[in-house]
Amino acid sequence: MEAASSSRSKWKKNSPLKRSKFSSLSLLSVFCFLLFFLSYKHIPISRFPSVKSLTLRFPQCDSKTLAGQRFLWYPPHSGFSNQLSEFKNAILMAAILNRTLVVPPVLDHHAVALGSCPKFRVTGPNEIRMAVWNNSIELIRFRRCIYASMADVIDLSEIVSSSLVRMIDFEAFVARWCGLDLNLLCFSGPDNESSLHHQLRQCGSLLSGDHGNVDGCLYAVQDDCRSTVWTYQQDVEDGALDSFQPDEQLRKKKNISYVRRRKDVYNTFRLDSGVDSASVLAFGSLFTAPYKGSESYIDIHEAPKDLRIQSLIEKLEYLPFATGIIKAGKDFAQNAIKDEFLCAQLRLLDGQFKNHWKSTFLALKEKVEMIKKDVPLPINIFVMTDLPERNWSGSYLGDLAKEDRTFKLHVLRENEDVIRRAARSLLDAGHSEKLQSYLHNQDTLQNMIVEVLPEALLYVQEVTCSCASLGFVGTSGSTIAENIEFMRKHGTCSPNNLTKL
Repeated sequence: MEAASSSRSKWKKNSPLKRSKFSSLSLLSVFCFLLFFLSYKHIPISRFPSVKSLTLRFPQCDSKTLAGQRFLWYPPHSGFSNQLSEFKNAILMAAILNRTLVVPPVLDHHAVALGSCPKFRVTGPNEIRMAVWNNSIELIRFRRCIYASMADVIDLSEIVSSSLVRMIDFEAFVARWCGLDLNLLCFSGPDNESSLHHQLRQCGSLLSGDHGNVDGCLYAVQDDCRSTVWTYQQDVEDGALDSFQPDEQLRKKKNISYVRRRKDVYNTFRLDSGVDSASVLAFGSLFTAPYKGSESYIDIHEAPKDLRIQSLIEKLEYLPFATGIIKAGKDFAQNAIKDEFLCAQLRLLDGQFKNHWKSTFLALKEKVEMIKKDVPLPINIFVMTDLPERNWSGSYLGDLAKEDRTFKLHVLRENEDVIRRAARSLLDAGHSEKLQSYLHNQDTLQNMIVEVLPEALLYVQEVTCSCASLGFVGTSGSTIAENIEFMRKHGTCSPNNLTKL
């Protein structure tokens, strides 16, 4: 008060002109304050670093069940191969940050899309978290809590036994985070369903980051591939510019102001006590891919200063499918194709691939012409494609099918017994006890199996392709082709292993 009084006395001694200037400045200040006050309600709360009052609206943030536990959750998206790539990155992040990874369900191929990192046109972290949460809950409800998670599809025994990272199933995480048993959602009547949906939407809304961060409870990461490339223990200044930035043409055309910086994930999330103390660390998309000499989002390929993480990186290079899937793929190769064969993985209808038929078929044609010289006829070719057989006519596939004395084409279909057995093995993997309750109702059980047939078909096709002794032709840029190449490199279906299962 003394300072204020002194200030006022000084102004009393000033000239009328100065008092006039002061009055103008005062009016301007009042105007700015009113403008800020009126527009305040339009500022998204997620812009603020922390909202402690949310503990009153979201009781789980005060729950003792989360005390001392530190989870990492992320929203998987796009096709299975992309989801698998994200899952590997999530395992790595959880190990570096010493958090328990929430293992997600496998979502439908077209459930949620990210967009394009190179074009700086992607779904924001909050939006993709909410979309994946809603799709995950709906998937579990629709399939009556009997669904395939990443832990059912992929053999994680080596990762788990190494104690390099802790994991918790999505269903168990929801039970702790929301205080709800998802079985109630799957089996409750319509009277309870509305209330359960409301509670689950509230949990997802908080987890998405729409309401900001909550001290000691949630930290929702806002960095995505437009602004950040995550690193670990690299000899580069933390926060340095990444080599890939939007070019001038893209900046002007799309009005882009993003600057991509390289940040150490450990320094960002472990050394910051406010973030490290949060029970849940929620990332956005964890998908990354090489692009113009850099990575779109995560550039952690080695950790020579941390032998524990280096060991994990080596293990993550290849994660095999679960035993039931590998067995099904090998059975088809041995008992249906029976002889040596070439595999052709042709992605022709989805996204960018529909514009590259010519180059895709050219690669296959060159391979076929090369092996025709040395292989007895007919040449067996296993075809893995999204182009329906009824549409092969007029394409190179149609030409091969006509030459039935030279080529014998093999395909896998959803209704084949080997695929149904693989689908049943997926459901048995994580939900064998729940399945017991449906054994008396074969129609319901068969419907559940039918729901996972498309997923099982893709997995078994990949294993079968890995068994192709005459070689493999994959679609350039396809993550499915990359996964098959890894399987072939690691001998999933090598001659020495063909009879082990």
